[in-house]
Amino acid sequence: MATKPPTGDPVQDAPQVAPPQHAAAGLPAIGHTLRIAQEQMGLARTARTLLKVNQKNGFDCPGCAWPEGDKRHTAEFCENGAKAVAEEATLRRVTPAFFAAHPLADLADRSGYWLGQQGRITQPMLLEADGDRYEPVSWERAFEIIAEELRALDSPDEALFYTSGRTSNEAAFLFQLFVREFGTNNLPDCSNMCHESSGSALNETIGIGKGSVSLEDLHQADLIIVAGQNPGTNHPRMLSALEKAKSAGAKIISVNPLPEAGMERFKNPQTPLGMLKGTALND
Repeated sequence: MATKPPTGDPVQDAPQVAPPQHAAAGLPAIGHTLRIAQEQMGLARTARTLLKVNQKNGFDCPGCAWPEGDKRHTAEFCENGAKAVAEEATLRRVTPAFFAAHPLADLADRSGYWLGQQGRITQPMLLEADGDRYEPVSWERAFEIIAEELRALDSPDEALFYTSGRTSNEAAFLFQLFVREFGTNNLPDCSNMCHESSGSALNETIGIGKGSVSLEDLHQADLIIVAGQNPGTNHPRMLSALEKAKSAGAKIISVNPLPEAGMERFKNPQTPLGMLKGTALND
C-alpha cells in the first residue's frame, strides 16, 4: 500500500528553529533517517533500498558525488543521502487527479519541499499554451510533441539538452547518444551549474576542470582547509574522511562565519565509539 503524502499547511513550510547543536550525526541521525525512509518507502522497501546505496552491486546515491573506497561499510550513506534516496524511491504517487485539483496558481504558491513530498508522477503531463493546469497525455503523444518541436528547429544546434545530477549513469549515457545522433553537442555536464566557477579556475590553473586528488590523498593529508562549504550540512560523508585524516594527525581548519555542528564534533554512526564519544574535528 502506498504511503500518503504529508498533510498540514503545505504553503508555509516554515523551518523549525531550535538551539544550535554542537555535535552531528550519532543516534539522532539514525533515528531520523529510518523514520523518514519508513514514511516514504515502508519497512521492507527501506531495507532493500538502503543496503544497496553506494555498494558495488547497488547504485550511486543521488544526494552527492562523494567517492567510495574499495572497502565499504554496510551503511555507506549519510542522513542526507538516505532522505534523497527515500524521495526517489517513495511509494507516494502524483496522479492526474492531483493536477486536476491544483492549478498553476496553486502550485506556484507551494514550496519546493512540499512539491517534492507529494510523490512520483505516474505519466506525462502537458501544459497547453493557454491552459491553467497540467493535463495527462499518453507516452506516444509526449514523444510526438518533443519530435515536433525538434523537427521545427532550423538547426540541431538551436536545441539545448540537460540532465539532472540525479539521472542514472545508464539513462544519461542513452540520452547523450540520442543528442549526438540528433546532430548537436549541446549537452553540458550537469555539474556545470554547481561547479562552473571552480571548474573555470581549475582549467586556468592546472588545465583540467576536475579535481586531481583521490580520496586516499585526503586521508593522508597533513593540512585540510575547508572554506566556502559546510560538509556537515551539504555532504556529511566528508566528515568520515575528515575524521580519518584527523586520527592520522592532520590539522583541519574550517573557515566559516557560522559555526557548524559537524565541524565541531562528529559522532560517526558507523562505529560504537564514534556513536558515544565522537571526534572533535577542528579543535
